[in-house]
Amino acid sequence: MSELPAAVQRMVDAINDADTEAFVAAFTPDGFVSDWGTVKAGPEGVRAWAGSDAIGAGARMTVLSADTDGDTTRIRFGWRSSVFNGESDGIFVISGDRLASFTIPPSH
Repeated sequence: MSELPAAVQRMVDAINDADTEAFVAAFTPDGFVSDWGTVKAGPEGVRAWAGSDAIGAGARMTVLSADTDGDTTRIRFGWRSSVFNGESDGIFVISGDRLASFTIPPSH
């Protein structure tokens, strides 16, 4: 497993530390979360997703594998929360030192 880029690690740490402000700050001003096709954009959208699906749901995220190619990092992660428990894939696009996006594609 390759080392996580700092921007990705900050987001993972923010979830596990239940720190909504750090979670929102990990994203660019126009950054977004796309969770199975539902997109929450900008600081308020990112905050809303954190509240409903991550930090507000008591989430714990464990990175199981990671691979970075350029500005894109793909991970496999374990997730435990009041909303979902299991493994998922995640795709991060990094812009500068922050996240432009975090996508959880639908599982098939």
